[in-house]
Amino acid sequence: MRRILIVGAGQAGLQLALGLQSNGYDVTVMTNRTADEVRDGRVMSTQCMFDTALQHERDLGINFWEDETPRVEGLGVSVAGPDSSRVIDWVGVLDGYAQSVDQRLKMAGWLETFAQRGGQVVVHGVAVSDLDYLARTYDLVLVAAGKGELVSMFGRDASRSPYEAPQRALAVSYVHGLGPRPEHDFKAVRCNLVPGVGELFVIPSLTTSGPCDILFWEGIPGGPLDVFDQVKDPSEHLRLTLELMKTFTPWEYDRARNGVELTDAGATLAGRYAPVVRNPIGELPSGGLVLGVADVVVANDPITGQGSNNAARCAAVYLAAILAHGDKPFDRDFLQAAFDRYWADAQHVTKWTNAMLGPPPEHVLNLIGAAGQLPPVAHRFANGFNNPADFEHWFYDPELAGAYLASVTPQS
Repeated sequence: MRRILIVGAGQAGLQLALGLQSNGYDVTVMTNRTADEVRDGRVMSTQCMFDTALQHERDLGINFWEDETPRVEGLGVSVAGPDSSRVIDWVGVLDGYAQSVDQRLKMAGWLETFAQRGGQVVVHGVAVSDLDYLARTYDLVLVAAGKGELVSMFGRDASRSPYEAPQRALAVSYVHGLGPRPEHDFKAVRCNLVPGVGELFVIPSLTTSGPCDILFWEGIPGGPLDVFDQVKDPSEHLRLTLELMKTFTPWEYDRARNGVELTDAGATLAGRYAPVVRNPIGELPSGGLVLGVADVVVANDPITGQGSNNAARCAAVYLAAILAHGDKPFDRDFLQAAFDRYWADAQHVTKWTNAMLGPPPEHVLNLIGAAGQLPPVAHRFANGFNNPADFEHWFYDPELAGAYLASVTPQS
């Protein structure tokens, strides 16, 4: 039986661990927190997973919260004018629903399931020296912990990483009590764009205390939304969130007028990081090789909501590669080939995300505006969150965008 070590217990690490375990591999997961510590800790992300990513969980039978999680059936975009009025507003219907499960709930549950099924969980922080020692007793080592010392083993790929500094300041609040949306009677993720300032995302979700909504500000560094770094008190974090909603997205603030409250004491998060693509193979001091997973090797800004989706895709690609490899050694060629298969999908996410971080060119503004008048454009844009590769055919190039709009515009 082949022995595999996975360092990190997030979406990709645990999905991969459970998949390998179900196929008879001897898997060890190393993590720096117990399941209870994860469940009782601070929120970790703003995950919204679309149909393809959710299907990877269904295929493994680990979609434990699907029936109780709000079904996100649409994705809408609003654009604020200079006077904070809504100058663009539309929603596209998703072909397959999306869902967001608080990672505290999901990762704690998956970690417990992995252990209950006989998997070995080692709760301990891991340094490069520790990994160098441990790796000698495993056939394959995967690093799925996207922060800390281990990431230093994977050098930055400058050719695929145009940004060296964070492009957004991030601030998250999980809340109960947000009012219903008046524009439609189904659940939808709403992307509110405030030109020159940043973005507000509102995401229906499931947390440890039941259904909720996530309020997520992405602020351009140094701008009026970049005010959360020194805020330690959760209630002050929420107050600032609502104050900024009142100023820049009053139509979203209207839903909070009757009072919202944080879901729990750990329901806020703030931070920033530079988007980066890293080299996939890390070399240990003794010469051993390890493979980076998901955010370790491809870390995008969350502006396009692809983090958990990328992680699920990466875990599925690596699982298929390991199963197909049989008893052959996990050498450098295997590690590079596995990443290359993942990058074939991830490159589209990275290109789209990096494009959305900059000021939109005129043809993109035309596409966003046209979606309010042309339902096929809204539908295609919304479903691009599930299949970012589709943007290659109509979104980036002005000529392709113009031809697409002409093809869907009714002829007089």
